[in-house]
Order: sequence, then C-alpha cells, then structure tokens
Amino acid sequence: MIRSAALTDFAAVARSVGVDPIQMLDAAGLDRSCLVDPEIRIPGDTVRGLIASTARISGVEDFGLRMAENRSLSNLGPLGLVVKEEPTLREALHAVVRYMRLHNESLLLRIEEADGRVTIHQQLITAQPNQIRQSVELGVGVLFRIMQLFLGTDWKPLYVCFVHTAPADFTRHRRLFGTVVQFDADFDGIVCRSEDLDMPIRDSDPVLAQYARAYLDSLLAAKKENTFADKVRELVVVLLPAGQCTTARVAQHMNVDRRTLHRHLAAEGRPFTSLVDEVRSEWVMRHLPAGNRALSDIAEFLGFSGLSSFSRWFRTHFGCSVTQWRANQQAPAG
Repeated sequence: MIRSAALTDFAAVARSVGVDPIQMLDAAGLDRSCLVDPEIRIPGDTVRGLIASTARISGVEDFGLRMAENRSLSNLGPLGLVVKEEPTLREALHAVVRYMRLHNESLLLRIEEADGRVTIHQQLITAQPNQIRQSVELGVGVLFRIMQLFLGTDWKPLYVCFVHTAPADFTRHRRLFGTVVQFDADFDGIVCRSEDLDMPIRDSDPVLAQYARAYLDSLLAAKKENTFADKVRELVVVLLPAGQCTTARVAQHMNVDRRTLHRHLAAEGRPFTSLVDEVRSEWVMRHLPAGNRALSDIAEFLGFSGLSSFSRWFRTHFGCSVTQWRANQQAPAG
C-alpha cells in the first residue's frame, strides 16, 4: 500500500496531455478523493497501472517524470518532518531509506558508498513488472528533487540510471537531470559524489529531528511487520545481482542458520527457491523485451553460472525459449 500523495500532480499532468484524470481514476477503481486527500492508503500496483495506462493513452513517454518535476518534501507526509531536520543530506537520505515504508510500502531504497561515490538504488516490489516504467521514473525523479531541494537547483548528480530502454525523445530527462542519463542500466537510481552528502542542511534542528524520529518510529512499530519471507525477498533483490544470493549469505543477514531460514519459509509457504524465481521473473520481464542486452549479461545479472543454465530455467518457467518469448513480446498486438 502507498499514500495517495503518490498521485500528486497526476490530474494536472493528465489534463495537460489531453486525458481526463477522473475517467482514468474511475477505470482504475480508485476513489476520486485520492486526488485531494494525500493520506488515503491505496494499492501500489493499482497506482502504477493507472500511471502506465495514462501514459500509454496519451502517447507521452515521460508522463511519470512530468509528475515528479514539482514535488516537495510536503508530499512525503510524516517522513518529510524528519528529513528537513537532519543535520546533513547523508543523514536525511538514510532517514528516507529507514522510514520509506510509511510512505510507500513497495519502494525499496538502498545506499552504497565507496571510492568517493554514493549510489542510491531504487527497487519496486510489484506483481506487474511490465507496467512500472513510469513509476520508476517518477520515483527517481522525486529522489532527485529531494536532493536538489537541499543542494540547490544548480546541483547535478554524476549519473541517473534506468533499467529500461531510452524513450524516443528524452529531452525532458536531460533538462531535468542535466547530466548523463544512462538507459539499459543494471539498476534504477542516482550516482553522486560522496561530498555532496556532507552538505549541512540549513536551519535544521537536532532536537526536532529527535522528536520526529521518535514519532516515525512509533508509526513503524504500529504497522504490521513484513513477514519473514518478505524480508528474505528484499535480501534476494539486493544480493542476486551481486552474485551473492545463497541461502548461507541470506541466513547470515537474517541472523539465523540455514535450517532455521528454510523452516520459517516453509511455514509461510514460500520456499527460498520460489522467492529467487519470483525476483528473476520480474527482472526478465523488464530486461528482455527491448532486446538491447546480451543474454549472457542478463544470465550473469540474474545469478546463473552460464547462458545454458539460464536458458533451461527460462524454458521451465515461461514455456518457451528466450528467443520465442522475446519475439512474442515485440509482435504487434491484434
């Protein structure tokens, strides 16, 4: 579930491209109050489907990015309270990572820092991986806006990365990010200099930050915890591309032994192999259709020992060869 604040500017952008937002909302089965009340909890996949279908109907490939252009901290609701009171941008971003569940339960953020660079990864948990392009660009655009609010409008990251292929026209991407935009990348997110995160936040109040964190911690405590399998799945998303997705490594991160890991997953009816297959299937549906990535690269990214093992896995789960499936995806409808 996500806050209906995710639909901020949806109506305005839809109208600007000739689409009736109320009709789209009705078709998606969402109450019209979602456009005026930011605190309504709505299904993330429904929102992503709404944005994707509106972009498709309008023929506007950068619809999600248009929605992100004017976002502010107030759109984050309670999360915005702590972000603006942290002493540095680094601590503000770590607060965003920690408390994102209060704003969007299906959005995972991860920060890596090494060799003078910071990489902020964004991952969407969804049952509709073929409908997330607009939502991915919306999420990365909002993250960029948050950073720019603190660093100034002249600040630009080193790279902005998207897993999906480039649109026919990415003028808006270049105008917004003003930097090297990489499509067909291995992750969705932003790369910047470590020193950027050392920027002190003007007028931040450490006392208010402490109270705000305590408040958000109480909200987190009141929320239903993710299941054990959900937490394991999040680790699979992180470890699979790094070639470290083994039961031993996941068990280590969960602070249990492998036998306990398997027992908990079996009790929830979600064995480890099925979680890995879920994640692999989602990435396949994002990477393969465009045909711009070598199959050997995709196989390595998904943690297979070679192309042959990837091909066998693919036929088992999709009922055809990679070549046949890709051709079917690219064939014109009707």
